[in-house]
Amino acid sequence: MAQSSNPNEKKVSARVAVVAAGVVSPLGVGLTETVDSLRKARDCVTRVTRFSVAQCRCKTAGQVPDDRLLAGKEEGRRGHRLHRASHMMIQAFKEVLTQEPQFKPELTVIGTTSGGMSYGEHYYRSLRRAEELRHAPTWIANYPAQKPVIDAEEAVGISAPCQVIANACASGTNAIGHAFECVRSGRYRRILAGGYDAVSEMVFVGFDSLQASTPEKCRPFDRHRTGMVLGEGAAILALENLELAQERGAPVLAEIIGYGISTDNFHITQPNPSGVGPRQAMERALQSAQVSANEVDYINAHGTATVFNDAAEGKAISGLFNGVPVSSTKSMMGHSLGAAGAVEAIFCLLALQHQFLPSNINFTASDDDLDLNIVANETRPTVLRIVLSNSFGFGGTNASILMRSFKA
Repeated sequence: MAQSSNPNEKKVSARVAVVAAGVVSPLGVGLTETVDSLRKARDCVTRVTRFSVAQCRCKTAGQVPDDRLLAGKEEGRRGHRLHRASHMMIQAFKEVLTQEPQFKPELTVIGTTSGGMSYGEHYYRSLRRAEELRHAPTWIANYPAQKPVIDAEEAVGISAPCQVIANACASGTNAIGHAFECVRSGRYRRILAGGYDAVSEMVFVGFDSLQASTPEKCRPFDRHRTGMVLGEGAAILALENLELAQERGAPVLAEIIGYGISTDNFHITQPNPSGVGPRQAMERALQSAQVSANEVDYINAHGTATVFNDAAEGKAISGLFNGVPVSSTKSMMGHSLGAAGAVEAIFCLLALQHQFLPSNINFTASDDDLDLNIVANETRPTVLRIVLSNSFGFGGTNASILMRSFKA
């Protein structure tokens, strides 16, 4: 894009369209199943059976059923060797390019936290126990965070440079936000952006040992909340310069209009109780979009159901917004870590398309210290134009994106 020679001339930013999307999560494989689960406020958290949880307080997680995940796996030895994270990414990529087969990405930006962590576990346990290492090449090859992205690109026949963002639980939102900025600046025309993470035993036990996970139901923003449950999934959005998308007749599902980030560095695992970090991220997203807080119609909160996270985020939301409907869809599927921001961006997209407020299930009583308009237990039909999605992570990393409905 040509740069203006006049330094006083206001820079014109490109508008950024979402032209396709794909998702795999405990709520379903694909957009159709996902919107149905959202509408019905399904509880998709189930008992963990992939590894032993006998010594853990928490026994449950949001899991993608193996029979659904592996139904479309590649034939032969290669398909058998792939990590489940690769299978999730392949299905999400295929859904995107089924909707938009002419979409040719110039870049892929993906957020994640753990890559093929479970294969890493197998490898290091085998070393420690002096076990046979016959499967070591497969374990090592599938461990790096970029491997599921490479597998997905190969499966759909595209070749684009890949950037991986690993920024704790804000990774998926950071990936979409970074891609948004790249297209808005004019540096790129078309980018695939999203995130993935698969439940692994080491991560599951780690959260359980921190006593961040709950043996009960996940109850975000509830007075009786006792902790989070883990989840998994993959989600991809196809972002494109809006003008170019319209020129080629691509369907515009929505627009990404703003992105904000902050880091409060308060504690390695706990948020600053003042809520300053989340508030700054939301304020910067509003500034980026040039919209006011009272124009936001719905907030998909980070809402992990831990005592400290919900208190800090709730304080930030109530201090910035006035009665806007809020829900945490993690109540339905758990916290998918690096995938969470991408999966929840898909939920926001579907809410805009179908004009409803996703539910915060398992909600029993408002916290006396939180002044929030919770979408409790059932979806609500409504008119939505602008929605906000939050993702906050360990180390005080905070990210928010704003999405707007589109009418030609």
